[in-house]
Amino acid sequence: MAGLGSPELSVSAPGMKVTVIAGSWHDTITNGLIAGAVRVLDAAGASHSLVRVPGAFELPVAAKAALESGSEAVVCLGVIIRGGTPHFEFVSNAATDGLTRVALDTGKAVGFGVLTLDDEAQGLDRAGLSNSREDKGAEAATAAVATALTLRELRG
Repeated sequence: MAGLGSPELSVSAPGMKVTVIAGSWHDTITNGLIAGAVRVLDAAGASHSLVRVPGAFELPVAAKAALESGSEAVVCLGVIIRGGTPHFEFVSNAATDGLTRVALDTGKAVGFGVLTLDDEAQGLDRAGLSNSREDKGAEAATAAVATALTLRELRG
């Protein structure tokens, strides 16, 4: 849901149980992402909690546990900044593939707010801070709630 052409979604989900799961790297960016997600969840009336994990690699296992423990959706937030080694690709692929697998295995909504960046400036621009151009935490929360509502409707 990035950049030009992103949808304008409005969600209302009173009482929906959502877990926000966030990595611990790059505090300023991550805290901005969390604030954006919480703002959307509060406005939607969702019940939410926050769980912190060491990094993006650990997001899938925590997301699966939260969904298996009764959350209807999770919002996964993390920051991965490219370095001089292939580590970036390994962690990015593991987080992306893992979260996709969690969504498919559980049949529940997973909001993807993992930023894969070339540098810190890109993250600050997407973190939903006062001088950011984008709010990826809010977008991930909106997508998670909207998907959970669609799944409710489909399962009628």
